[in-house]
Amino acid sequence: MDIIRIIFAILLPPVGVFLQVGLGLHFWLNILLTICGYIPGIVHAVWIIAKR
Repeated sequence: MDIIRIIFAILLPPVGVFLQVGLGLHFWLNILLTICGYIPGIVHAVWIIAKR
């Protein structure tokens, strides 16, 4: 299942974070990071998935 989340984290970072933590603080932070820049959103999403 982590492979699927990482694939989503690369393609659509907020979806990968949502699958991991739901609609929490990290989800909204990831949306903000993805809007500011696609790469920071990916890095944050992969970090959240790898951390848990």
